[in-house]
Amino acid sequence: MTARNKSHGKSVSKKPVKQPSSDDEEEEESSSNDESEDQQEKDLPSESEDSSSENESDSDDNEEERKSSMPFFSDENATWIKPKKQALVDSDDDDDDDEEEEESEEQEESDDEELEIEKESRLVDEEQDLIEEEADEEMRRTISQHTAIYHLPTSEEVEKDVDRVVPPSELKSHINSILEVLADFKKRREPGRSRKEYVDRLASFLAELNGYLPELVEYFLTMFSPAETVEFIHASDKPRPLVIRTNTLKARRKDLAAALIKRGVSLDPLAAWSKVGLKIVESTVPIGATPEYLTGMYMLQSAASMCPVMALGPQPKERVLDMSAAPGGKTSYMAQLMRNTGCLIANDLKPDRQKATVANLHRLGVKNTIACAHDGRKLGKIFQQNRFDRILLDAPCSGLGVISRDPSVKVQRTIADIQQTAHLQKELLLSAIDALKVAKNTNETTGPGVMVYSTCSVSVTENELVVQYALKKRDIRIVDAGLDFGVPGFTRYQQHRFHPTMTKTRRFYPHVHNMDGFFVAKIQKLSDKHLGEGDKSDEGEVPPDNQSDKVDVPVEKSETFVKDKNAKKNGKRNNQKGEREPPKDKKVSVPPPRPIKKRKQNSNSAKISKPRRLKTANQST
Repeated sequence: MTARNKSHGKSVSKKPVKQPSSDDEEEEESSSNDESEDQQEKDLPSESEDSSSENESDSDDNEEERKSSMPFFSDENATWIKPKKQALVDSDDDDDDDEEEEESEEQEESDDEELEIEKESRLVDEEQDLIEEEADEEMRRTISQHTAIYHLPTSEEVEKDVDRVVPPSELKSHINSILEVLADFKKRREPGRSRKEYVDRLASFLAELNGYLPELVEYFLTMFSPAETVEFIHASDKPRPLVIRTNTLKARRKDLAAALIKRGVSLDPLAAWSKVGLKIVESTVPIGATPEYLTGMYMLQSAASMCPVMALGPQPKERVLDMSAAPGGKTSYMAQLMRNTGCLIANDLKPDRQKATVANLHRLGVKNTIACAHDGRKLGKIFQQNRFDRILLDAPCSGLGVISRDPSVKVQRTIADIQQTAHLQKELLLSAIDALKVAKNTNETTGPGVMVYSTCSVSVTENELVVQYALKKRDIRIVDAGLDFGVPGFTRYQQHRFHPTMTKTRRFYPHVHNMDGFFVAKIQKLSDKHLGEGDKSDEGEVPPDNQSDKVDVPVEKSETFVKDKNAKKNGKRNNQKGEREPPKDKKVSVPPPRPIKKRKQNSNSAKISKPRRLKTANQST
């Protein structure tokens, strides 16, 4: 603008100034217009030059700023390339829109190509995902609004609802809320409420929901955490997979699997730890009535019941005892591991149960087994002279690990029953140890002189406490069971403290291993010593330390035997029966008489004479 004003000023100063008339004014205006147009045409190049100079200065400043902001490179033609870049960006946006349109068209075409079943399944999956998302959001909102602090029902509120049938959904909500509170007890608990109140209420809700005795649920809560107790109870109600064991005396596993697949059976190998187990997934035929089953190619046996036999590991040509054999599943497994050699004694208390054992042994082709029916508590004395290399004691138990197969356990087993069963198990275990040979090499845990104690229960009373009792009574030790899976046994439970080697035992749970609840302990016998039986004072016998205080008093014949004819006849009859006559000079141990304490008398008192002894009738005569 300054340059333009200067140019106009120079042009005006050259023209003379006159006072024009009206006509002259018109002519001057026309001429001035023409001149101004000519002058504007002349001034245009100068203005363009000025603007170009200004633009160049601005561009130089912009280039310097661009160079300062872009230290790695510079572009001198950025001013005239910039519009092209914008055009390229616009073209890229157009390309993206085109690609989206093409993708939508392709998706529509693919939707058209989909089958109706595929479309319906896809729509169902989308609806299901949407429903799950809405449910999760609603649950979070409900928890944040209403259940931030869960109200535990009081005893008065529970008493009011005694007659009301509580729906399962309400019980489940109570259980989940209590578990959330127990997970973060300090922040989520109600003021003035103890942890024991929440645990007791959880036990009552679980017992009511799953149909258990309340004392059983309380017992489980002493063994597991609250969350794990809920998982255990729910898993115990679910059926376990159907498992069969291949009888290697008659078939191989792959041949048996091929034969069953041809009959429409869908199966899989049991696990990496078993070379003979097969898990039945689905079957169109009854597994217990196929020709392969009737010919003895396999045996129906749970996965957990194979573990005790695997831990025992019987070898060919050994002498083995199965103390509780019926119905013969473990016995036949041991026979096939022994390759039908050696001697296997299959014992059970009830002869009626042995009928099924004998039938299964015949069907499976077992030839090295002898079936008998004895009280297991007396086997230690019966086989005292002919002991066994290995013994398997699958002791009778409460069945708390196989509730899925016998739901009556939930309402029939009490804590008193568990304790009574544990007493029987202790007697059986001591008898089994007495019938076992002493291990020759204590460094080898796989050689002779070992036994396995197992139960189908998860209670500590029937497992760790029984083994701990045997450790105190016999010279034995716990060795590694040789099972790579399973949970180690307890080393402490409430006020009890067990031997550190109890970790070598193995526990199996339904909610962890998808197997029946089981306990396996492998024991090695070190000697025939009986520990903890030195003191017999409780049995009514006098300890040997007090023998010096005994007084031997001879007993006269007249006081013990009457010399008459009847007595002689009775003595002869006793001799005929094989009873021993009492010795003539028998000495009876009698405790010494207590000394009579004399009373201290004053010196001033008169002397007291001893009373005369009265003569007996015998002395007078």
